[in-house]
Amino acid sequence: MAIFSSDSLDSIKLKASDILNRTLDKQVNLAVTGLSRSGKTAFITSLVNQLVNEGAEAQLSFFEPVHQGRFIAAKRVPQKHIHVPRFDYDGALNCFCQNPPSWPEPTKGISELRVAIKYRPQNSVLKYATDVATLTLDITDYPGEWLLDLPMLGQTFEQWSEKMLSLLAQEPRKTMANEWLKKVAALDPFAPADEILVAELSREYTSLLHLFREKLGLSVIQPGRFILPGDLVGAPILEFFPFTAIQGLDKNAYQNADDDTMVGMLRARFLEYRERVVKRFYKTHFLNYDRQIVLADCLTPLNNGKESFEDLQMAINMILESYHYGKSSLLNRLFSPKIDKLLFAATKADHVTPEQHSRLTTLLEQLINQTKQQLRFDGIAMKTLAISSVKTTESGKSDYKGEKVPVIRGKSLASNKVVTLFPGTVPTELPDNDFWQQHKFNFVSFAPNLAIGKHQVLPHQRIDQVLQFLLGDKMS
Repeated sequence: MAIFSSDSLDSIKLKASDILNRTLDKQVNLAVTGLSRSGKTAFITSLVNQLVNEGAEAQLSFFEPVHQGRFIAAKRVPQKHIHVPRFDYDGALNCFCQNPPSWPEPTKGISELRVAIKYRPQNSVLKYATDVATLTLDITDYPGEWLLDLPMLGQTFEQWSEKMLSLLAQEPRKTMANEWLKKVAALDPFAPADEILVAELSREYTSLLHLFREKLGLSVIQPGRFILPGDLVGAPILEFFPFTAIQGLDKNAYQNADDDTMVGMLRARFLEYRERVVKRFYKTHFLNYDRQIVLADCLTPLNNGKESFEDLQMAINMILESYHYGKSSLLNRLFSPKIDKLLFAATKADHVTPEQHSRLTTLLEQLINQTKQQLRFDGIAMKTLAISSVKTTESGKSDYKGEKVPVIRGKSLASNKVVTLFPGTVPTELPDNDFWQQHKFNFVSFAPNLAIGKHQVLPHQRIDQVLQFLLGDKMS
């Protein structure tokens, strides 16, 4: 009688292979993170597209294995976690192959993709064992809004409610939230729980979160699963909201409130959400990453104004506080991996003129300055880049009042017409109040403007530098 089924043996072999790869430093778990509209789907599609088409006009001159002629080939292979949805690379690539091309649909849930990269080792111990080595790259993509829930792990319902109230009491959220705040203030916290009323107020709160993100361009959205619920659509665990009068409650009465009271039900559902949704997500995924890229769209918040830009800064700080950093040792790689390389990427660099790219990089560095200092102190390798996952514009010079000025030219996403413009100067320091009074931006969103064949390479800016930083040391 067989002790193991064929499926069990395959699972054991896969796990053994993963342990061997990590022992020989032949596997990288890459987390692709960022907030909505930062371009995660386009980034992963472009990165994989460059790797699997290297040699077919791929522009990867800054990626040392390619530059040194040691890169052999890459291909997509079955992913490690077969219970996690597959990243829809083919669907995303098809969007760029259409005529006219279009942007792929944004991330709505977690997904994974695995790429095997074959190369010739040069400096590592592998060169003494083999002429050809394979690096396994596991890429995980998930909605950036889910990241913003991680701080909830360290909060009580009272603390979370107070934090949300402080946001809702300030503009630009305040005006939109006023009517909803009045309804919550009118609730009797110790009255019998009314599940229908809780569901109704939760839907209204969720609608506010959508407005904050889509109309106001804000980044701090909690709970993130309310607007991107994934497989939790319609579940009562997503029916709660911050009780905004929490500070005025009698502490003893609140602590003794049963779950069948209004405030007791809200507290119980918050705790259930924190434990079953947020903590499970953290344990299942976050503790396994050893390389990370954080994508940030700095241009749209600059367009939207002071409040939107400051909200982006708050969101980035919230995300970074939740990560477990530290140098990777062999034991750490086998049993407790930690992120040891971190890349911050300012996306949509092609939406500004080329001489502005360094300013865009500097601005992002200013946004993460506090975190950057801590990471350097901890010895974490980090880098900041301005990138275009899929380049959509051409740059040049135009005559303006007798002078040559830098401009970009591309197809406007809003009008579907080709436009030529100078979009504005990117600040190199965090803007103060005077700055917002004096400067106007016109960072237009552009559409992909050139359809490619399925075996052609997407145009990009600095994806090769991204690959070199994140994978170069693993392919030495």
